Amino acid sequence: MLSDVTQTTESAARDDDRQAVPAAPAGRSRRRVHRAWIVAVVTFVTIIGGAAFNSLPGLLIDPLHTEFGWSRGEIGLAVSIDMALYGLTAPFAAALMDRFGIRRVVVVALSAVAAGALASVWMTASWQLMIYWGLLVGLGTGSMALAFSATVTNRWFVARRGLVTGILTAAGASGQLVFLPLCAWIVEEHGWRPASVTVALAALVVVPFVWLLMRDHPADVGVAPYGGTYVEKPAPARGAARRTVRVLFDAARTGPFWLLAGTFAICGASTNGLIRTHFVPSAHDHGMPITAAASLLAVIGVFDIIGTVFSGWLTDRFDARRLLAVYYALRGVSLLFLPMLMASAVHPPMVFFIVFYGLDWVATVPPTLALCREQYGEDSAIVFGWVLASHQVGAAMVAFLGGVARDVFGSYDMVWYAAGALCAMAALMALVIRRVREPSGAAAGLG
Repeated sequence: MLSDVTQTTESAARDDDRQAVPAAPAGRSRRRVHRAWIVAVVTFVTIIGGAAFNSLPGLLIDPLHTEFGWSRGEIGLAVSIDMALYGLTAPFAAALMDRFGIRRVVVVALSAVAAGALASVWMTASWQLMIYWGLLVGLGTGSMALAFSATVTNRWFVARRGLVTGILTAAGASGQLVFLPLCAWIVEEHGWRPASVTVALAALVVVPFVWLLMRDHPADVGVAPYGGTYVEKPAPARGAARRTVRVLFDAARTGPFWLLAGTFAICGASTNGLIRTHFVPSAHDHGMPITAAASLLAVIGVFDIIGTVFSGWLTDRFDARRLLAVYYALRGVSLLFLPMLMASAVHPPMVFFIVFYGLDWVATVPPTLALCREQYGEDSAIVFGWVLASHQVGAAMVAFLGGVARDVFGSYDMVWYAAGALCAMAALMALVIRRVREPSGAAAGLG
């Protein structure tokens, strides 16, 4: 950076942003880092802080069962309420941010997550677990779902939107990679309460970070979106929630919506509801230490990022329906073998399963989103929000039923087999989604 940058006044920088000058004049350097990148970093850190709680439930099923005598079904019900509310809140989160602003919604959401995690330290009854973990944390994390990163990307970026979307999507997996081993170690060495406090503090630490550095719109600081031209901040949107509901009713009259929602519900059932919630206690049933099982689960987050990016590349080149069918079929086969892989120590076949499952974890998102875009055009983002809600409802059902099955049968084997059969059903459902024959040149218009 040249020395004369220090002579650039704040007003000149604002004028440059308003005019969206494509290149710096001769003799002057490029401006400092665009404010949009700062907002993107804040968003990334916020998603990691909010995702800390997602690392916790699977680690606490056994400790809560041991201390309070609650059945795994009761504990699973609290997790299922959290997951269902996460999904059902997500379609409305963007409307809330349009009405009240990103910063206010996110601060309230982080506070709700922190309050739920912290209050659970003093709980004595299972209904309190459902209020703290289910209601408070579910509403909080749901308000920071994909709608949060999508809203930030759409407002602050014109160029590099794909890159930013990919980075922010990876934030959840990054949070899992950071917090799963940490929380597992805390639970094993110090008990579940310090782990819950750690999650609450992770959310609270981010609050001042968001309040001081996050802004709702580029116009709030007098700059243009990155790669775009300056626009005035629009008035708070009204009626967005009504549109969200209207789009749901319109889409629900079509067959592809139910097929997409059904396949994505099975996706949620076989990932968040099953593996994220029940893998650690299932491995622990076979004698594997909690820290080892949690570390395996964290590795899934690494390959999750690779698999999602590669799936996006494939979606640009192949039929999205066939990709979904292949993903679900392979996932189902792997789940059928999982009971035979469980052991007291980590071994190569289990590592292979973890790598494979990580690659397939959210590989279903790009083709599902592409099919929503193909079927529903300008309403595709809202339709995908509702399809995402079905993902979380499916996850919620299996989080609960998986715990009940463990109570009834004494092991998780039946759960893995049932999930494998569901994935086979999802593969068939994906293949029967009808194609939309677009007129020449229409594909380019969908963007």
